[in-house]
Amino acid sequence: MAILKGWQHRAPSTEHRAPSTEHRAPSTLPPVFGLAPDWLLSEGAPLADALVLSHPEQFDRLAAACPEALPTAVLAGDPCFDRMLAARPYRDRFRRTLGVGRGQRLVLLNSTWSSQSLLGDGGDDGDDSLPALLPRLTSELPADEYRVAAVLHPNIWHGHGPGQVRAWLDRARRSGLALIDPLEDWRQALVAADLVIGDHGSVTYYAAALGTPVLLGAAPLESLDPDAPIADFVRTAPRLDTRSPLRGQVDTLIEDHTPQPGPMHFTSSVPGESAARLRRTFYELMGAPEPSRPALLVPLPLPAPEPARRTAPLRVLTRLRAGAEVAVTRYADPVREPAGAGDAHLAAHEDTRDPGQLDLADVIFRDGSPDDARLGPPGRWTAEVLARHPHCALAAYVTGPASCVVRTRDGSLLRLTAGAEADADPAAYASAVHAWLAAGRTRAALLADGLTVRTGSTSHHVVITAEVDDAVPGDGTRQAPPATPPAGRSTAQADGADAPRAGRRSPRTGS
Repeated sequence: MAILKGWQHRAPSTEHRAPSTEHRAPSTLPPVFGLAPDWLLSEGAPLADALVLSHPEQFDRLAAACPEALPTAVLAGDPCFDRMLAARPYRDRFRRTLGVGRGQRLVLLNSTWSSQSLLGDGGDDGDDSLPALLPRLTSELPADEYRVAAVLHPNIWHGHGPGQVRAWLDRARRSGLALIDPLEDWRQALVAADLVIGDHGSVTYYAAALGTPVLLGAAPLESLDPDAPIADFVRTAPRLDTRSPLRGQVDTLIEDHTPQPGPMHFTSSVPGESAARLRRTFYELMGAPEPSRPALLVPLPLPAPEPARRTAPLRVLTRLRAGAEVAVTRYADPVREPAGAGDAHLAAHEDTRDPGQLDLADVIFRDGSPDDARLGPPGRWTAEVLARHPHCALAAYVTGPASCVVRTRDGSLLRLTAGAEADADPAAYASAVHAWLAAGRTRAALLADGLTVRTGSTSHHVVITAEVDDAVPGDGTRQAPPATPPAGRSTAQADGADAPRAGRRSPRTGS
């Protein structure tokens, strides 16, 4: 059996119709991929016992390209698309698997495997290729408001090799990019996505068929049959303007998007029926009676968790709002100083590629198990960090998806625990605490009321408690020296205020 997907323009039909006997005149266009006689015939006879088509218009396409294969054609829909349709009720689970929180938007990039694809050279129009586009997305889109992921055709991995592909995408990976398994998990990522940036590949068309907004980063019409629905889609879909800021394009398309019926209609004329139709065909070919129980497809499984891990330096803008609320906007390895109101500081993961960033950082953080013997308890690790980096104001040990332990420059050890609905990165909570104390607010207020951290339009309430200090003097641990109150500030203000300067700007030297 051969499975083939073709594309046509007429309205879909749910009838299991017979092939047309009227053949089109031979085309002068190059042969369509997968439909030419070289693909379907051996010594003039069909290679396949059954050639599965997803739409009745493909009978006409087959008749024009290879009429000898028409007797083997069977209309059986698209099992891949049916599995995605069945998985849509579980979209939120797939999003949580990818670390997409409340208020976040998942931007998924997809590239097929030709030289004119999104990963290719961009053709004659000079469009950026995927390796250049991804770092822009991860640096222009605020880290706590967007999640960026990419799925690359298996032939890209095979043709270039995993080492080369990962080298191309290294900077974006360090800024939080998720690389999706191109064989097992790409369907789940499509179901979860808020927007897809793609090219003329089938994954991009599946996204449009699911009703997801699509921006075309590469659109080579010359390689497509001009009468095919995919060509019509490429002609009419919105284009990504790589010379303009990316966030506005992403947000505008998501907010103004109206799904077009064409892609879904032409992906399958019999949605939800592929399992039954395929099994019927299989048993007919075997000459065996078909089982009476329903034919069912395997549901899409939940992939392994893929939380965002950012080891590139984070430029953080903060604004104190009314009450105990701090707005936090973080940009991963931005190309230029981010625009926006508020004070700025540098937050760096301890595993940053450039250790020099740690000497400039106001906040140093890492993630790990609180009982990891290699690092020691969170209190000990934070004391070591502040002793090692005297210009750092706050060290944060992220102990899980909802908590972290922070030590301030005056030696205070605090636990930050996300409230019931809070689901941002705990390192963002640590930056909010730094901004609060840097502005002269007190630790006592944090302990009494907690803190509300705002990322974009989403609020996260954080409970703050004093933590038992496990950095025991005399065991080789160097504790952070106590802060000296700056001139003009009272002892009461200095208590719990860390004494960093609000809005201190650190030069950016890369990751």
